[in-house]
Amino acid sequence: MEKTVSATEVVRKFSEILNSIKYKGNHYTILRGGKPVASICPIELPKKERTLGELKELLKKLPGLGDEAERFKKDLKEIIKHQPYMPEKNRWV
Repeated sequence: MEKTVSATEVVRKFSEILNSIKYKGNHYTILRGGKPVASICPIELPKKERTLGELKELLKKLPGLGDEAERFKKDLKEIIKHQPYMPEKNRWV
């Protein structure tokens, strides 16, 4: 989406404008004295948003662990075994 902003607005909202460029793919024309002096646009197009329904298909496309699968499974069990327990009651209430 093409937007026009003043140089003053860019200074005040720079971080917000950068996020809009990065995540939404917006393009900005910057005005100074009412005349265009610069433009800002994304270097890359924003990544397509995914839905939870697509997760199953995405997981199928991941490469398998092969020979390392058993070692990975063993490591996960060891990590889980040493996790601290969560308190049963919320102490802050």
